[in-house]
Amino acid sequence: MSNLQIHIKNYLEYCIAQKRLDEKTVKAYRIDLRQFSEWVSTTEAAEISANIIEAYLTELHQQYTPKTVKRKIASLKAFFHYLEYKEIIDKNPFNKLHIKFREPIILPKTIPLPTIEILFNTIYMQYCNAPNNGKKRILLRDIVVMEMLFATGIRIFELCSMPYQNIDLKNNIIIIKGKGAKERLIHICDEHIVNVLNKYRSEYNEEILSCGYFFVNNIGNRLSDQSVREMINKYCCIANIEQHITPHMFRHSFATLLLEENVDIRYIQTMLGHSSISVTEIYTHVAMSKQKEILDEYSGFRAPAVR
Repeated sequence: MSNLQIHIKNYLEYCIAQKRLDEKTVKAYRIDLRQFSEWVSTTEAAEISANIIEAYLTELHQQYTPKTVKRKIASLKAFFHYLEYKEIIDKNPFNKLHIKFREPIILPKTIPLPTIEILFNTIYMQYCNAPNNGKKRILLRDIVVMEMLFATGIRIFELCSMPYQNIDLKNNIIIIKGKGAKERLIHICDEHIVNVLNKYRSEYNEEILSCGYFFVNNIGNRLSDQSVREMINKYCCIANIEQHITPHMFRHSFATLLLEENVDIRYIQTMLGHSSISVTEIYTHVAMSKQKEILDEYSGFRAPAVR
């Protein structure tokens, strides 16, 4: 193992133990830094100059999207900041670099309300017509998952990793542990959803207490991200919905609908768990795009021009 690779290993351990970064962030850092260490010819961190990093960034731009490049730059920049902080290097090469490039705005994909209605009508119809209690029990779990995704804007990993203690059904409060171990509170005000949650908790209480998580699979273990994706795909297929729907699209739809109802964007930021308001502001672009569609649709009904 080279000196550079040893520094990377120590940095990743520092990220886990000291910075308390979540598993997915550390995994991304590991991938990005390993890629850089395999690309660079030198094995000494002190020998890496601004020119070397510029050459590396040029190659990244030729292979990846601006969003991916931006993430890889952030990983590398954080690593060199650590090296400077630990006095492993005298000069941080990033201090001589001015990195700024335009990242195209990619609007989040949302689910049209009529499609959401069809999807929920389908799953509730399946529940009502379930041939036996076993099937009905599974459908109840699936209903709770789908309702939570749409009613709270929760991320899929937040939902699947939620300890049962974080759902307070007496006060209708959910504690969500998000990125960077940051916690936020969501109130469930819809009585129907509260009732469904209570029914699910009663039905699955034994499995929930056994595995420690609120959302469980068919064998009593923690529900996985992949199971939720397959669940959504299954009901979309039954409902003949052609649009490919992902769990994250429920989150986008939740945020966009709140914005369209004139909810203050800072409240939406808090509910989504965004650390920066600029991340939440992407939904204003979605709302504006929707407005444009509506105006285009009714453009044929303009009054005659005054002559």
